[in-house]
Amino acid sequence: MSAASDTLGAMPEIPAENYSQSWAAGTRVAQPLVGDERTILTAALDWHRQTFELKCAGVPPERLSDKSIPPSGLSLHGLVRHLAAVERWWFRLQFAGEEVPMLYYTDDDPNQDFDSLDGDPAEAFAVWRAECDRAREIVARAASLDQTSTRMSDGQPISLRRILVDMIAEYARHDGHADLLRERIDGAAGY
Repeated sequence: MSAASDTLGAMPEIPAENYSQSWAAGTRVAQPLVGDERTILTAALDWHRQTFELKCAGVPPERLSDKSIPPSGLSLHGLVRHLAAVERWWFRLQFAGEEVPMLYYTDDDPNQDFDSLDGDPAEAFAVWRAECDRAREIVARAASLDQTSTRMSDGQPISLRRILVDMIAEYARHDGHADLLRERIDGAAGY
């Protein structure tokens, strides 16, 4: 019996139907409950990546670009483009210092990820998956989560640890957006 159980009494039995219902259309790799920091952070990020992909699975391609929550300009297609760009920005450009072009951005048109939804959504998902794979390679090769790069916006050092935490927050925010968009498209819901 834990100290909390001693202090608060026995843990209540909660009926299974009262727990938040998980996403029915697929499975995600369960996040580890214990492990070192790299294992926990990378598993959390991958879980959120998988969650986003599940929120988009099964949506007809022509509906992925629906901007169905006015006045917001968000769509699932726009979110996948945005997340591909964010993966590239933080892991390849900012952290690894690769000389690759930015995705879905120019100085003259900074909101291409959300505004310019021409093109095949399947291609956008392929780009996003490739950026996630490259990000995983970069993280796996890093000697330590303490390894830093220089943040382009202000010249300050930023650690891989901080980038991973920020990316988890980025995905968590957009998984919530995807929840709303998906529910609006076909009523599918769950965490």
